[in-house]
Amino acid sequence: MPDLRYPIGAFQGEVRMSGPHRRELLSQIAEAPRRLRAAVEGLSAEQLNTPYRLEGWTVRQVVHHLADAHLNWYVRTKLALTENEPTIKPYAEARWAELHDARHGPIEPSLLLLASLHERWVQLFESLATVDWSRSFVHPERGVLTLDATLPMHAWHGRHHTAQITELQKRMGWA
Repeated sequence: MPDLRYPIGAFQGEVRMSGPHRRELLSQIAEAPRRLRAAVEGLSAEQLNTPYRLEGWTVRQVVHHLADAHLNWYVRTKLALTENEPTIKPYAEARWAELHDARHGPIEPSLLLLASLHERWVQLFESLATVDWSRSFVHPERGVLTLDATLPMHAWHGRHHTAQITELQKRMGWA
């Protein structure tokens, strides 16, 4: 039986990044909001409140999580670019997903936030000089991370959560 938590596989970090590979990842980040919107288009309230797996988040929570997580990573990107190896603050993503807005709020604000956020984030990434990709921050749980090292994770994260929703649709016969 496939692992429903990771429909596209667990994240595999990448060691070296080339210009063309960065451009491909930035394209994936740019497309993530559109793909997420397409994945949830036409879903009913009942479907949005369906967990993507047993004991997993609902589709609604996944949508809100993506906006929350990417907003945090956008700020971390800016901190890395403007401060000398800042220590960033982790957040309790599972607890954020249990807050009222994530469990019951309409998804449209998070879809709009994600689209606007990704537009700015990609624009920022595209403006970076080669040397800027080595800028780093300290994550208290993950250690020192460079912008180059986090870029593949951001692209994977959007694909990962969108796939959780599309795979649920297939299993439930909604697609």
